[in-house]
Order: sequence, then C-alpha cells, then structure tokens
Amino acid sequence: MKLIRKILFWSHLVAGLAAGLVILLMAASGLLLSFERQITEAADGYRVEANGPRLTLSGLHAKLREAQPGARPTGVQIESGPTAPVVFQFGREKAVHLDPYTGTVLGEGAVKTRSFFKWVTEFHRWLAMSGKARDTGKSVTSAAALVFFFILLSGLFLWIPKRWTKRGLLAITTFRRDLRGRARDWNWHNVLGLWFALPLLLTVSTGLVIAYPWANKLLFQAVGEKPPERGGPPGGAKGKGGPQGKGPGREAPAAGPESLPAGIDAAVARVAGQRLAWQQIQFSFPEKNELKLFVTDGHRGRPDLRREFTVDLATREITAATGFDQQSTGRQLRTWVRWLHTGEALGWIGQTVSALACAATLVLIWTGFALSWRRFTRRRGAP
Repeated sequence: MKLIRKILFWSHLVAGLAAGLVILLMAASGLLLSFERQITEAADGYRVEANGPRLTLSGLHAKLREAQPGARPTGVQIESGPTAPVVFQFGREKAVHLDPYTGTVLGEGAVKTRSFFKWVTEFHRWLAMSGKARDTGKSVTSAAALVFFFILLSGLFLWIPKRWTKRGLLAITTFRRDLRGRARDWNWHNVLGLWFALPLLLTVSTGLVIAYPWANKLLFQAVGEKPPERGGPPGGAKGKGGPQGKGPGREAPAAGPESLPAGIDAAVARVAGQRLAWQQIQFSFPEKNELKLFVTDGHRGRPDLRREFTVDLATREITAATGFDQQSTGRQLRTWVRWLHTGEALGWIGQTVSALACAATLVLIWTGFALSWRRFTRRRGAP
C-alpha cells in the first residue's frame, strides 16, 4: 500500500505539472461561462408594455422589413411572457428584437456581451484557435480533461487519511486560519479537493463524453445500446435544428423568405394550444410546406421539458410530435450530458455549484504548483 501510494503521489504531481496550465485556463473560462444565460438575458434588457393585441408574425415580419429594407431573417424565437419581445434571428450573425404589440424594432440586444461569451466558449473548446488549428486546440483541451480526471481520482485516494482520527479528518475537511506557507497550501489543496471532488468528476467526465468518441460509445454501451453514427445530432435527436440539435439561428443558412408562408401564425397558435405551460417556441422558416417548431416548458438546461412539433402549413394539422420521453435511455443520457457539464440541468443551483467548482480548481492548481515548487526547491534536510 505504501508503494502504491508513492506511485500515485508522483503520478498525481507530474500530471498536475504537465497539464496544470491548460486545466487552469479551462477552469477560468468555465467560470466565466457559468451564468452566461442569465448575464446575456439581463444585458439584453428589453421589456415591452403589454398594451393591446399582439401583432401576427407576418405583421411583425413586415414591420421589420419596413424598418430594415432587405432584411430576411431565418427564424423566430417567441417567449410566453407578456413583456418579452419577439426575436427574429439571422443565422448566427445577429438577432433583432421587436415589440410584439407595436412592431417597433428595439435593437440587436447585447451584441458585445454575446461576442464576449462566444469568444470565451471558443477558448474553452479550442483555445480560441480557428480553421484547421481547431483540431489541435480540441486535442489539447481534451487531453487536459483526461489528465484532470486522473488527477481527481488519484487525489481522492491520496486524500484518504492514514489514520481515521478526528484530528486527521478535520485536517482534510476544514480550513485552518492559523496556517501559513506550505501548511496553508496543503490544507487548502486537500479541503477544496475533497469537497469539490464529486462535482468536478461529473463536470470532467461529461466533458470527456463530449470530447472523445470512445467515451461517448462507453455511455451507450453502459446501458446496452449501440451508439449512433458519428455526425448525427447530439443525443440522437432526430433532424437538424431545435434545442436538441443546432437550434434555429444556430447555423448560417440561406437568407429567409421575403414574406412569411401562409399558415405560420395558425401553426404557432395550434402548437401553443397543445403545450399550455410553454415558455419558449423556436423555429426556422421552412423551405417547404412543413414547419418544425421546438417548444420548451422550462429553461434551456431541461431537455426533458422540450418537444418538437411538425405542422403541415396547408392543413394547419400537427403531423408529428416527438419529445424526450420517446428517446432511448442512452439517447436521453447523452442529451443530459451537455447540461450536466455546465450545471444548467439543476438551474441556478447547479450553475452555482459548477462556478464554485471552477473557482476551487483555480486554487487547486495554484496550491499544487506552490507545493511542488517548495518540494523541488527546498534544501536537503529541510523540514
């Protein structure tokens, strides 16, 4: 046991030194992204006065083109709240907010805030590399996540006290204000590592599933399923677009129509009547006479509260309705992975835990480097 502990200790130390800087950068960017949704929504800040009947989507589309001649949005996002604006999306490029009661163009929202978070996301995934270099960036961040997974597992073993005494347990579970230097770093490293081991293991393991095909395959095999073909929608969702795929406005499709196809307003009303508790409806303007609407009854971190409806615009009839409950166990788990990784699956509580875990990682890296520095630079015979 002593030999195993020694091997794990040096492996833990070397792995931390080798990947520590990249792990620190991933933790810092993850911390910045923890409350991206709430910050962006607050930065947009658009609220309207519920005054009179709402304009139809066709009417709003006409108002938009009147204010911005030549504007050809690709999709729409509608919130159920009476004071929320209607958002017309232009692929990935921009989104324009309109007052649903008057058709007044409110603006493009917090463009700088969205650009900032877009850059942080790209940094988190690919170290902000572009083009073919993204593959290199992804390889580096993925490898760092794999090393961090080993560091966490080996750390859990190393944190086990040699003697199960009250004093030994307090040393690794509570902060001590009277400590300085190496003793303080050791205390912080152990306490934060122990308390945040589980949320960090969840964050890193879900990140591995996103990063590596073999980890994704293991997830499906764990529940006795064959993983979907690579290149298909994440989580095995059918089709492209929507909350389970790319989503309306996520890609950069061709420009939208000059005028909306007949029947869109009736289709939206029909679907809204099917989901009385809906909070958001999204869709891209169809190229054919078939409209796919993605409806959610909660925030974006709850894939189980989302449903896809297909409506025939000619007959206004719902021809298909699919949801989370119709997916296999493996596909459901894979869909949850992305939202467990960010903590959004548990709402603001999960996001807070995720943010604290990222902050703890920054301290873990700093104290780990400090402890290593003291170990390699202290004089022989020094305590």
